[in-house]
Amino acid sequence: MRETVAETGVMDSTLRYWEKEFAELSPRKDGHGNRYYTLEDQELIKRIKYIRDELHITRLEAIRRELQSNSKHSDERQAALDILLRVKEELCEIRKMLK
Repeated sequence: MRETVAETGVMDSTLRYWEKEFAELSPRKDGHGNRYYTLEDQELIKRIKYIRDELHITRLEAIRRELQSNSKHSDERQAALDILLRVKEELCEIRKMLK
């Protein structure tokens, strides 16, 4: 779970809550209750976070509708945001090297 928290920026308590609310999000659990999220799970988490934070859709019912609609606009914005975040990370690395 730690890797998923680091990768997505979503707190573990939120992930557990979303598991209950979004049937599509179902990480594998071992005998000790540890959760293992697939890359597909992480992409879904990022999409839910994007809908909540960037589109400002906070009601679970509305987020579910947005996920089901697979709206092209939402997908394009998510892709653009992912690219911008990678560019930002690369620029930060370049800045560190220049110091």
